[in-house]
Amino acid sequence: MQTHNLGYPRIGSRRELKWASEQYWAGQLPAGQLMLTGRNIRLQNWQLQKDAGIDLIPCNDFSFYDQVLDTSLMVGAIPERYHALMEQQQLPDVDLLFAMARGYQKDGHDITAMEMTKWFDTNYHYIVPEFTAGQQFTLFTNKVLNEFTEAKKAGFNAKPVLLGPVSYLLLGKEKEEGFHRLELIKRLLPVYLEVLEKLDDAKAFYVQFDEPCLSLDLTKEEQQVFVKTYQEIKSKFPNLHLILASYFECYGPNLRTALSLPVQTIHLDLVRCPSQLEDILSGGSGDSAGSGNPAGFGDFKKTKTNLSLGVVDGRNIWKNDYQQSLAFIDKAIKIIGPDRVWIAPSCSLLHSPCDLDLETNDGTLPPEIRQWLAFAKQKLTEVATLKKLATGEDASVTHKQLEDNIQSHQSRKTSPLIHNKTVSGRVAAITEKDARRDHPFHIRKDKQHKALALPLFPTTTIGSFPQTTEVRSLRARFKKGELTQAQYDQLIEKETEDAIRWQEQVGIDVLVHGEFERNDMVEYFGEQLAGFAFTKNGWVQSYGSRCVKPPIIFGDVYRPTPMTVRWSSFAQGLTSKLVKGMLTGPVTILQWSFVRNDQPRSLTATQIALAIRDEVIDLEKAGIKIIQIDEPAIREGLPLRKANWQEYLEWAVKAFRISASGVQDETQIHTHMCYSEFNDIIQNIADMDADVITIECSRSQMELLDAFASFNYPNEIGPGVYDIHSPRVPSRAEMVALIEKARAVIPSDQLWVNPDCGLKTRHWPETKQALMEMVEAAHSLR
Repeated sequence: MQTHNLGYPRIGSRRELKWASEQYWAGQLPAGQLMLTGRNIRLQNWQLQKDAGIDLIPCNDFSFYDQVLDTSLMVGAIPERYHALMEQQQLPDVDLLFAMARGYQKDGHDITAMEMTKWFDTNYHYIVPEFTAGQQFTLFTNKVLNEFTEAKKAGFNAKPVLLGPVSYLLLGKEKEEGFHRLELIKRLLPVYLEVLEKLDDAKAFYVQFDEPCLSLDLTKEEQQVFVKTYQEIKSKFPNLHLILASYFECYGPNLRTALSLPVQTIHLDLVRCPSQLEDILSGGSGDSAGSGNPAGFGDFKKTKTNLSLGVVDGRNIWKNDYQQSLAFIDKAIKIIGPDRVWIAPSCSLLHSPCDLDLETNDGTLPPEIRQWLAFAKQKLTEVATLKKLATGEDASVTHKQLEDNIQSHQSRKTSPLIHNKTVSGRVAAITEKDARRDHPFHIRKDKQHKALALPLFPTTTIGSFPQTTEVRSLRARFKKGELTQAQYDQLIEKETEDAIRWQEQVGIDVLVHGEFERNDMVEYFGEQLAGFAFTKNGWVQSYGSRCVKPPIIFGDVYRPTPMTVRWSSFAQGLTSKLVKGMLTGPVTILQWSFVRNDQPRSLTATQIALAIRDEVIDLEKAGIKIIQIDEPAIREGLPLRKANWQEYLEWAVKAFRISASGVQDETQIHTHMCYSEFNDIIQNIADMDADVITIECSRSQMELLDAFASFNYPNEIGPGVYDIHSPRVPSRAEMVALIEKARAVIPSDQLWVNPDCGLKTRHWPETKQALMEMVEAAHSLR
């Protein structure tokens, strides 16, 4: 029986990669030091996994930015706009990687970044590959070989991890019409074969191919591409042990295809799809995403394929239920024997915080809740312990571990921290009226236009302004007790007033208070809601150097006191212009937290919605006439299979409407969504019934608006006119051109002008320059 891991967090247990990358971008750290930081993180990760008892340790799961972007670099899929930069500047690979991810604006070059979108239904972002009909591929970097060699020399039993060629193509985007990106497989596959040849020569034995697109709805033609691709790989390298990994969902209708591939080991995500093990072992059809239907692909026990059982949750932080996991393992052992059973996390641990041991007894994380948790390091121990429990190794030690595990789960079930009768009663009393505004949008629109008196192409921002070192220092000093509440409030008031005065000065129409008092758009609210717990070092990567620290929803959620009224009221009192109240929506708070797994997610979302509804009503009472309820994660939360969409969309849209529907017609409700393809859920977006929706559109060059245009979306839209995830400053002409594209499909009186997301991660000089250009763009359009 083998234990293995699909991938490990690359940021470093104390975010060492973040700090080194940002210093490097600022010109404060030499390239050699950045490379050394990366190497140290890799070595530490490998050693940690070996010490935990992991038999096969992943390599090439490290990245300085994103594993999909690494693959683009590996196969030479570098967009043409970077070619002149490569020729003239002779950039090192890591600088080219950063330029593709962040854009490049210096030395006479002004190059836009590549598009970024969510990795399946996670909050991790990947850089979207760009393909043309004449796309050529060539081996451009040897990162995979180099990191395998590095691990091997250091004495680790390393297993190279590659994003599979078919998923790589499917995750990309055609940049011109007239072809399908999967047609490129014949040009792409030779590069993969070249990489495998180098690994084979270097005496690699195991190679993990991540093909997460096998968790999606695929056509018969797409399934056939998988078959042909892996048949060719296996024919060229019969001695390599190929591990096929998919996750986040059942193989479902793709199960027959997956089991037909010539691989030695197939990985199952038994957290997201526990039924698929029975489907395989019983010879089911696999046509219903793990339905257990009889008679499909034959007797699995007669094959030689290993099953990797992903029983430890790679995406959530709850301690593994050993009894439940052992039931899966024992079932597999009885049918195919222990030698063909591997034990693993459900997916890469990229999505988990690094180490629960870093949560010291400083009061941040209550001890009772801490005992219910496991982070990436602890999940490795869980994998190794499950192997020992399944095989009877170290019986006396593991028996005690099993008893402790059972006791921990029992304590969580019976804890008085979990349930609140008032909350459950309020949820039960919800009616349809609670999820509906008093009148439809066309009536509200007229009332709002009279009440708000905004010009054509009104300008605004998405909410946050740069969180400078000084602002972050204020929060840190306040938490340490170095500032009193009064001193802290006074300093935040000054930051807020400066932001209001600057917005007035440059002529922005609808102002924001800047959110200087907030650490994170979810964490800030979680800190003020009951049912949430927090960590000190529970960071996970969102994209590049951007890390987030998701709250933990452990119990019933409610709002003890108002959360944002004080700062929104203060800002509105400084100006005669309109100031937006800024809230995070219930689905995004749910998606971007580690959510309790002892009740349906829909119920937790409804509890959060009622808490946000209370805040919205209080903001209106305080005189705030525009209230933004951000829902950037509503598309991200979609199940991976369309058959499961409707149930999710019904409760997700209802949760938003509950949060937004307690106000008068004259109060304008905004929402914000980013990095979402809306074509297939545009009706549901309309059903949310927000008066104004702001969306990311700049990186996609307004492509996303096609869905709104063809649907004839009735409400108002703010398509982002510049990309805030890149440090480059766009020109006024560039923004005007984007709005002109928008005007071609959306009536002018429905359009707002705004950046594509919040400005928290940017610096003030670039922010001010970009917003001034944006305001001038709106003026010229008027």
